[in-house]
Amino acid sequence: MVTLSKIYTRGGDKGETSLSDGSRRPKTDPLIEAYGAVDETNAALGLVRLHTDGDADEMLGRIQNDLFDLGADLATPHAESYKWEPLRIVDAQVVRLENEIDGMNERLEPLKSFILPGGTPAAAHLHLARTLCRRAERLMWRAAEDAEISAAALKYVNRLSDHLFVLGRILNDEGKADVLWTPGANR
Repeated sequence: MVTLSKIYTRGGDKGETSLSDGSRRPKTDPLIEAYGAVDETNAALGLVRLHTDGDADEMLGRIQNDLFDLGADLATPHAESYKWEPLRIVDAQVVRLENEIDGMNERLEPLKSFILPGGTPAAAHLHLARTLCRRAERLMWRAAEDAEISAAALKYVNRLSDHLFVLGRILNDEGKADVLWTPGANR
């Protein structure tokens, strides 16, 4: 468990931040950008949860916890040995997302158009979270050019954006309140 007795450290005042192993990286490093985007996604999910309850809220609670796991995974450089067992995203977390997506998708009619972000407040916030998640994924792939990022972490963030999309449809009255794109409607 983490204990935070002091919130500011002044360690980042010169444009660097620490990874979990104590190594320092510039705040502009792609890896730091990636886990910052994961944090943004998590914050957006906090807004979604102001408008959810029941199963949807429980799923989002698990996802928010997973996103902290993902941040810890990204903040812990891969090494041959560790002083402690690092927290990593595991395939079971990806499978859970896939199972939840499949279960929700069974309740939905197939799409006949793309969906415009909107509908209910929960769905609109989920669309924003989904786009932030896609940015996190792009940044994770950029970071993976120079740092080792596990396949499970990359799969998780990819699957998560799909999950948020499908959950948005569920929270739009199981797709009945989806706002559909009409190509060329305003020409």
